[in-house]
Amino acid sequence: MPAVTVDDPLVLPAISPIDSATARERRVRQLTSAPSGLEGEGFPVRRAFFGVSDADLDPFIHMDQMGEVEYAPGEPKGTPWHPHRGFETVTYMIDGTFQHRDSIGGGGLISDGDTQWMTAGAGILHIERPPAELVASGGLFHGIQLWVNLPARSKWLAPKYQDITRDRLALLRSPDGGAVVRVIAGELDGHKGPGVTHTRITLAHASVTLGAQLDVPWPGHHNCLIYVLGGVGTVGSARQPIKAGQLAVMGEGDYFTLRAEVDPGSAATQLDVLLLGGEPIGEPVAKYGPFVMNSVDELQQAFDDFRAGKMGSIPRGEH
Repeated sequence: MPAVTVDDPLVLPAISPIDSATARERRVRQLTSAPSGLEGEGFPVRRAFFGVSDADLDPFIHMDQMGEVEYAPGEPKGTPWHPHRGFETVTYMIDGTFQHRDSIGGGGLISDGDTQWMTAGAGILHIERPPAELVASGGLFHGIQLWVNLPARSKWLAPKYQDITRDRLALLRSPDGGAVVRVIAGELDGHKGPGVTHTRITLAHASVTLGAQLDVPWPGHHNCLIYVLGGVGTVGSARQPIKAGQLAVMGEGDYFTLRAEVDPGSAATQLDVLLLGGEPIGEPVAKYGPFVMNSVDELQQAFDDFRAGKMGSIPRGEH
């Protein structure tokens, strides 16, 4: 799980130590396990938010962990062309390469620590797939796709993109260097990630080496979710066990603690987690398939507009 890292974490800015005498610890309020499924043309995913209420997820809607899978030659798969309206898709590649094309001429490749942030807004068609060379060779494929809701005032924006390359991420460390945190969007301990958001959120990927501890300050007015990408560990002073494919919904407070533990059944050398949270939008949510709106009428309009071709058309030669 390479993502982006450094040879010597001690060269990175350190996260400020937590003053446990005045700061309130966030504790695990709910722990869920992501079921496995297939997405697109048949690539394996874990449904990370399964079993969690919309209120606890707000402003997030959906998240898939794609892989981790080692494809044989000819096996890599992607998605067919499909529409979106009313939210943002965030594709973060940890291992492997994904190619994107859309109905407004955008696209490109993301790999090994890159992120593509697509604001679907008023509507767009797009496709995501492994490039031809990866299909031919096979190889490791691992990433996440997160859906971030848009407030009503932003659902009708023109579609746009942010290509967030690995070299732009804000890299931080725990005070002793036992953990590295990559801030993709939002702010962590005063350090801002490059992603520009329509609601105040934080998205980060942390790697904690075995036996190390990471204390993470988190805004008290934001919700807080911890999803385990790989390895095993514990959360909080109560040492709640947590492992790959599990999501911890954290209660109120100012910080939380992660520890990486040895997994006797695995060769994992670290605990990898996705940290995410934000200010809830607090608006009605109507969602179905590829559309996330505020009412059933708006959902019906989205389907009607899609059928009428108002979300664009597939570029010539891309069928």
